[in-house]
Amino acid sequence: MLGGAAVAAVALPLWRAWCVRTGLVDDPGHRKIHHEPVPLAGGLAVFTGMLIPILLGALALALHGTDTAAAPALTHGLERRGGQLAMLFGGAAGMVLLGWLDDKFELRPAVKFGGQVLVALAVALSGVRVTLFVPSELFSIVATVLWIVTVTNAFNFMDNMNGLCAGLGAIGAFYLAAKAALAGQYLVAAIGFLTFGALAGFLPYNFPRASAFLGDAGSHLVGFLLSVLAILPHFYSKEHPVALAVLNPLLILAVVLGDMAWVVVLRWRLGKPVYVGDNNHLSHRLVRRGLSRTRAVLVIWLLAAVTGALAFW
Repeated sequence: MLGGAAVAAVALPLWRAWCVRTGLVDDPGHRKIHHEPVPLAGGLAVFTGMLIPILLGALALALHGTDTAAAPALTHGLERRGGQLAMLFGGAAGMVLLGWLDDKFELRPAVKFGGQVLVALAVALSGVRVTLFVPSELFSIVATVLWIVTVTNAFNFMDNMNGLCAGLGAIGAFYLAAKAALAGQYLVAAIGFLTFGALAGFLPYNFPRASAFLGDAGSHLVGFLLSVLAILPHFYSKEHPVALAVLNPLLILAVVLGDMAWVVVLRWRLGKPVYVGDNNHLSHRLVRRGLSRTRAVLVIWLLAAVTGALAFW
């Protein structure tokens, strides 16, 4: 967690300078609330904040793994899930690349959606899948693709105010990591806390005032990571045989998924394409009721913290 936060915080100014140099900025206009170009460096910094610590951790485990009491558990986890973890980071890189292309060239919605499906399908085929007690491989693959694409787009939709998407991602990652840690799933917990740390290292640059945005690269990355972190833990097991425990991710991600469901239904009823942005998100509605943008984001963070805490109760 600390490693992810430190690396992301140090990497952000470097990526921000690169974005300014290459023209990867979000220009003001249309529905934008900023008045000057803002570098889209957040996703690159968060991905760096995750990648560097995990590589250093793997190297430390390889060189000095026998010196730590956690070595057997970590080694066991890597042997069982090494391929899945490699696919997780490969998928994360794919989502960052897809989002970067959208930030740079404004991809057509169908192209962006197709890229999301391809990344999600690769993850599902690697063995990271939703099962929901249905003994069908095809069902599992389809459900996994739908889940990853839905959560990825839900976080993309929520990237509409400073700190909102990154903060909700950090809250969700912390809760999912804590769930995995309490169940003794050390490897999943490590990835979750790493995600939380990387987002926490970025947030001071994005909230309450933004010197950098996540961009589509960042919102795609956050949504993808949270969707996979919701699949990796074993919420139902012989030690904890409560079938309803599989609903934990829905509680932890309730605010993000609820907001997406609301705006999609509203756009459909108004006869508008569901992928075209508007000002009908929860954050916008709170602002129209008199809250400042900063307070609106804090209220939504609090709501996410409360609904996520219900998963532990």
